[in-house]
Amino acid sequence: MDMNFNLNEDHNKLLLTNLRQKLVKVKLGGGEKRIEKLHAEGKMTARERIDYLLDEKAKSIEIGAFVGDEMYAEHGGCPSGGVVVKIGYIKGKQCIVVANDATVKAGAWFPITAKKNLRAQEIAMENRLPIIYLVDSAGVYLPLQDEIFPDKEHFGRIFRNNAIMSSMGITQIAAVMGSCVAGGAYLPIMSDEAMIVDKTGSIFLAGSYLVKAAIGETIDNETLGGATTHCSISGVTDYKAKDDKDALNRIKNIVGKIGDYDKAGFNREKPLKPELDEKEIFGILPKSRTDQYDMYEIIKRLVDNSEWDEYKGEYGKTLITAYARIDGWAVGIVANQRKVVKTAKGEMQFGGAIYSDSADKATRFIANCNQKKIPLVFIQDVTGFMVGSKSEHGGIIKDGAKMVNAVSNSVVPKFTVIIGNSYGAGNYAMCGKAYDPRLIFAWPSAELAVMGGTQAAKVLAQIEASSLKAKGEMVDKTKETALFDKIKARYDEQVSPYYAAARLWTDAIIDPLETRTWISMGIEAANHSPIEKKFNLGVIQV
Repeated sequence: MDMNFNLNEDHNKLLLTNLRQKLVKVKLGGGEKRIEKLHAEGKMTARERIDYLLDEKAKSIEIGAFVGDEMYAEHGGCPSGGVVVKIGYIKGKQCIVVANDATVKAGAWFPITAKKNLRAQEIAMENRLPIIYLVDSAGVYLPLQDEIFPDKEHFGRIFRNNAIMSSMGITQIAAVMGSCVAGGAYLPIMSDEAMIVDKTGSIFLAGSYLVKAAIGETIDNETLGGATTHCSISGVTDYKAKDDKDALNRIKNIVGKIGDYDKAGFNREKPLKPELDEKEIFGILPKSRTDQYDMYEIIKRLVDNSEWDEYKGEYGKTLITAYARIDGWAVGIVANQRKVVKTAKGEMQFGGAIYSDSADKATRFIANCNQKKIPLVFIQDVTGFMVGSKSEHGGIIKDGAKMVNAVSNSVVPKFTVIIGNSYGAGNYAMCGKAYDPRLIFAWPSAELAVMGGTQAAKVLAQIEASSLKAKGEMVDKTKETALFDKIKARYDEQVSPYYAAARLWTDAIIDPLETRTWISMGIEAANHSPIEKKFNLGVIQV
């Protein structure tokens, strides 16, 4: 291997080490002292509950581990958004599990908590996956109630989704393992079946203090809404569990008896590992986001037996379109080529940019995958659509619009992997979050923004310098440099994959070697949901 390979490898493995260190911190939730307090109350943590519930040694993936990262500092932070979400297997059946983390503000709902819960429900609805709620929450975080309570995508949408999923026949099971108060009380009771843990679980619209203040009644929380009350008197819950493990065992038994599901029928053969070493990805992916490299070398290390059938390989070379298999599943890959390529006319095209011919090719390929019922995998390292007079005169907007149209109207499941740049309209055309990928996840090397940090900082610095000059202030070279550095630092923070993951613009940041697992489990989930719509591009300019 050459020196560049070794430098790239060192850099990317350092990014991976940083990812693992951040994950260790995130998994502590509200901290070790609060975990100890929970244990002293005879309760398991959210992560312990999920680990116990999911099949031992079976694969699982976590959605939104970095949600809330470095947000709400003035409120003490909100690690993982105060809720843990995993897709895994219970008695061999794929499910999604949502568990409130009581170590984070007693499981209270921050605005980002609601967004994460809604994302979990969206995944369940799109894929018709059984969803399990492990409830332990103090309800809405009151200091931020105006950002979580009344709007369409706020707290109330959760219960609306409960009702919609019930009508869709999606299994919902809830276990009340701690507090379940006010509006939050509707979530478990709108599920198909609900259980409550004796002495630690409680459900009520208003706790004892509020009841005393509102109507003058004196009553303790256990009598008001404990397990005996709701299992013997109100009939609100269906099962009483003696402790956390008893509740989780009951869930296992219920899920184990669920019948088989109707399948979408995506093609799968016996999985094969890539013929080439996957770990070489770390040396191939360049340290700098502006450096060129050959995307084919990445694909060879992601697909079964390092084999694929390329579609229009000699045309539109800045996008790679190919049929392949990942963990046995048939997929259609759309990937940005990141090295300079030469067209049949002898013209040079920049790697990472989408040209008219590549957009046209991608549109046709996406239509083919929809015709053949083949899930799509988008591998993003895109700087955007090509600009300039030549591109504009050649109809880049028209061809780009056709590609965006095809991505938008695609009915087969889509999965997006951001391995490098994800800039501007390139993010959209390559199936960014706004285009409903079933899962969207990033490598630690990813960057998401309207444009690259250096370009954006130059533009913003020029605007700010002009503004200062208009006010009569002197702006010399030193001040211009200081302005640029200040803006660049702020912009670099915002293009970080952690900034995106904190806001749930992506579902996760993962080790590149876990990519095949994420795509495979994602397609398996999608296979629960037969395709009911037909692919239709609507009106496009040819």
